[in-house]
Amino acid sequence: MLNSLHVAESGAGSKTIVFLHGFGACHSIWRDVIAGLTPDVRTLAYDLPGHGNSLECQAAGVKQAAGVILTDLGKRRLGKVHVVGHSMGGAIATLMASADPERVASLTLLAPGGFGPEINGPLLRRYAAAADRDEIRACLAAMSGPQSSPPQHVVEALCGMRKRPGQLRTLVGAAAVITREDRQGIIPSERLETLSMPVMVLWGTDDPVLPVAQAEDLPPHFHLHHVLEAGHMLVEEAPDLIAEAVRRNTRRRSRIQRPVFSAAAS
Repeated sequence: MLNSLHVAESGAGSKTIVFLHGFGACHSIWRDVIAGLTPDVRTLAYDLPGHGNSLECQAAGVKQAAGVILTDLGKRRLGKVHVVGHSMGGAIATLMASADPERVASLTLLAPGGFGPEINGPLLRRYAAAADRDEIRACLAAMSGPQSSPPQHVVEALCGMRKRPGQLRTLVGAAAVITREDRQGIIPSERLETLSMPVMVLWGTDDPVLPVAQAEDLPPHFHLHHVLEAGHMLVEEAPDLIAEAVRRNTRRRSRIQRPVFSAAAS
């Protein structure tokens, strides 16, 4: 359907977890993370506007994409939801929480976009244009840590997605905008300070796309976890660790600060 927003839904229960992938990906990347959750939760894994089965859904930037997803959640009458976002999906999740804090129970952000101006523009533009399995696999490897190997099911999902008419053109155009002058837009720190729900941020220490240094000035109530020897593709590199982080963060109820700790990706 024209302008429709696609979501893959699974599970049932009173707790709903929303998953937002990064640029150039699709809902299928969350397969192993969702498999690591308890069966009594409901999960909604979106194809972001301009991606996969949401290709025809138009959103001019992350702010509008956040509004589109909030509108869809409102139609579902779900009450509060827990939101998990990777990279660009992390930026969208953050803007959702800022725009409608009563809708978002917690935020789990994986190397989120918008937390600093630096971005590896050449690599992201190469990834946007990747069409065949070998190039997709090579781009995923370049964005991952040195010990990581891209999962075959992710390579196949992204290859299938990019065969959709108009998908590559849309990604290439979006990448040019996102990485203009090899800088990205920034979410103002004042906006981050206003977030009162539990916020957990995970960042790979060897991230080649968004440098981990962007996590240095987070608000004090954000819980930061460094994932040792991991790159940017945390969903694929450490799905069990991500599932555990999601489980922990969705159980939190306050802004009580706890010590930062480091975790290995293996």
